[in-house]
Amino acid sequence: MSTAAHWPSVGVVVPTRNRPRLLARAVEGIVAQDYPGPVRTIVVFDQHPPDAALCRGGERPLDVLPNLRRPGLAGARNTGIVALDTDLVAFCDDDDVWAPAKLRRQVHALQQRPQAEFCTAAIEVEFGDRLTTRLAGASLVGLDDLVRSRMAMLHSSTFLVRRAAFARDELGLVAEDAPGSQNEDWDLLLRAAKRGEIVHVDEPLVRVLWGRSSMFAYEYATKMASLRWMMARHPEIAGSGTGAGRVYGQLACWSAATGNRRDAWRWTRAAMRSNWREPRAAIALAAVTGVVKVESVLGALHRRGHGI
Repeated sequence: MSTAAHWPSVGVVVPTRNRPRLLARAVEGIVAQDYPGPVRTIVVFDQHPPDAALCRGGERPLDVLPNLRRPGLAGARNTGIVALDTDLVAFCDDDDVWAPAKLRRQVHALQQRPQAEFCTAAIEVEFGDRLTTRLAGASLVGLDDLVRSRMAMLHSSTFLVRRAAFARDELGLVAEDAPGSQNEDWDLLLRAAKRGEIVHVDEPLVRVLWGRSSMFAYEYATKMASLRWMMARHPEIAGSGTGAGRVYGQLACWSAATGNRRDAWRWTRAAMRSNWREPRAAIALAAVTGVVKVESVLGALHRRGHGI
């Protein structure tokens, strides 16, 4: 294996809020990386005092910071990004765990494509005692792919980005105006894909914890606001029958979950007009007529490593 001098430095940003046990597991996964190059971790405490006891020196230093920007996940990530001086920046949520080869495999993939700025990897979804692998079936991801689908396997905890790309006149930072810091990862992927193809390592290099541990699992109003925000920022979505149908179907489901029958019907019709085969329209229709609850469908899908 090459010496550390031949490998770019990596800074890892871990946003956290009131989840010390999960955070400890995430940090262990970062420390256990078999990556030969320098790795520095910054844990950003959002709306909570930093725990200085986590700090460490040595070859894999770890520092803690308070969120110095807008409260929420996006501001916490940006706090970490601007504090780093490494060649690359990686994200890891505090409830996810990296496989030991994660950084090494992704850095190698980026090195094979020097013009690329952004790299992702596949995931393994952990829900209760069940594990589900989510693969993309591709080594490159383009704008059209991400307009049609959020591609959940391109999870934010797999993101590895050249730090220079976060400059204001380049890709830019994570969008802090995303409602509830939701869909800011999809927004970042779309912005990156507009600049060039995203390199993808189609191996499950991150274990993602799904379920009620998520800060956003059942915040339906915020989910709807963030989807409308995405449609306004990325008009390409509305121009794609498949992509628009998916978003309208989600809006229909979340409207049904909140008991807003009028909006549920409206978004269901919009989804069907965009793509008559959109399955979320059928879920919303079943929910608004009382046949099934959205929460029940969501729970069943989560157990299989999927979402609505």
